[in-house]
Amino acid sequence: QVQFVESGGGLVQPGGSLRLSCAPSTRTFTTNNMGWFRQAPGKERSFIAGINWSGSSTWYDDSVIGRFTISRDNANNNMYLQMNNLKPDDTAVYYCNSNEYINHGAPIGSWGQGTQVTVSS
Repeated sequence: QVQFVESGGGLVQPGGSLRLSCAPSTRTFTTNNMGWFRQAPGKERSFIAGINWSGSSTWYDDSVIGRFTISRDNANNNMYLQMNNLKPDDTAVYYCNSNEYINHGAPIGSWGQGTQVTVSS
């Protein structure tokens, strides 16, 4: 299974922005649907955004719609999550993974270490 490496997390104030990046540790993910997940303290990991193989179709959970944007650059083997207007409730470890669907969490690859996002004043 392909494992992914997430980066770009950090500490940000409410209303701030971050851009997360995701890259596979081995081969490319060009033909796979991909997704971003997050796990807040004491909660289960949840699916928050998905994108199809070409980047032409996306889906967002209600909790992030209008604030987060998922995108991918297949030529450079990367996927991104632009997060704007961050809220304390967005505090979580963020993970990326290949996903069977665009609008439903069904991860295929192995989980990486994730990247911590903390939203606090």
